[in-house]
Amino acid sequence: MAQASRIRYYHWRGINQSGKKLSGVMLGFQEQEVRAKLTEQRIQVKKLKHRAPSTLSKLRNQVKPTDITAITRQLATMVGSGVPVVQALKLMADSHNKAEARAILSQVSIQVEAGSSLARAMRTSSPLFDNFYCDLIATGEQTGHLAQVFERIATYREKHEEMRKKVIKAMIYPTMVTLTAVGVTIMMLVFVIPQFASIFNSFGAELPAFTQFVVDMSDWIIAYGLYLACSLILFLILFSYQYKRSDKTKLLVHRLNLRIPIIGDVLLKATVARFARTLATTFSAGIPLLSGLQSAAKTTGNLHIEQAAMEAHANTAAGMPLHIALRQCDIFPELMLQMTMIGEESGSLDDMLNKMATLYEQDVDNTVDNLGKILEPLIIIVLGVLIGGLLVAMYMPIFTLMSVIG
Repeated sequence: MAQASRIRYYHWRGINQSGKKLSGVMLGFQEQEVRAKLTEQRIQVKKLKHRAPSTLSKLRNQVKPTDITAITRQLATMVGSGVPVVQALKLMADSHNKAEARAILSQVSIQVEAGSSLARAMRTSSPLFDNFYCDLIATGEQTGHLAQVFERIATYREKHEEMRKKVIKAMIYPTMVTLTAVGVTIMMLVFVIPQFASIFNSFGAELPAFTQFVVDMSDWIIAYGLYLACSLILFLILFSYQYKRSDKTKLLVHRLNLRIPIIGDVLLKATVARFARTLATTFSAGIPLLSGLQSAAKTTGNLHIEQAAMEAHANTAAGMPLHIALRQCDIFPELMLQMTMIGEESGSLDDMLNKMATLYEQDVDNTVDNLGKILEPLIIIVLGVLIGGLLVAMYMPIFTLMSVIG
């Protein structure tokens, strides 16, 4: 597969038709491309040099997956309205607010004009046009239904991004509550408990066992808390390094994620919805089922489910019906298996997969919206045990101090 070219930042100086000196920064794949663009703008280039961009400039002009989705939706609209692909690409390249997007679209239009297929031009212009995207575009070019393929891709990506936002939303609430509880507990152990401990020591009274345990824990945190924090940070760095480079570690984490109470169910349904939506999109676009299974497996975002999908791919390639191959993976929900079986038997597999994806997306949406009510009892218990326990431990000696004072 051809690799995507690297976009470079070019700082230029030149003179326009009025003799006025101008300067600026332009993104491009090659120096000749940048010179050609400036010449089109009637600018005589005096100096052109490739330089590393500033961090702010790079962030401001960087293309994100959401930008690709917006570009796809615009292409679907324009191509569906009868605008030629090259003209649509040029129009978007001239009007996009991000320099990197303008460079990518210009590069794609130049390659298409030179005789390259649109799928190949996109594949070599940016890694954001992934294999799944380019395979669908290639199918659209071959069948002559490019506008419909753009429409399917845009719809698929929009639903995928919407589902991703819902999953993030589901993770934010419990994460913030957990961090708040841990932060408040540490602050009490470091700043509040020592004040109470000094008061208790001044009276020389024997502390209750629970209070003494909390005081000892406070002393330990103060003495070794910095070492503990440094060790935790080092562990997270090493774990992150291992996670990125070891499939075994990544597989273990992804399996554990699916077993987290409540959140794991949300992640499983969101992943199954993404898998079903991808498979339906490829199948309806005319891509063979086996190729669609491979694409759908790679877009799950969970290595455990990806391996299960690839196992189903191998069994399907050996002649096994899809719903039986998925059942043998022992991970996909029963509803998905039943609907897949109905889709295979009725010849409407893509329609059933889309309906199933919509069903799971709605289920995830409802769970996320009600997540606060679902987790509220658990949050009350956790906060009560942590914060309430510390307060009880500090006030227990007060009753014994009264007898000491007397």
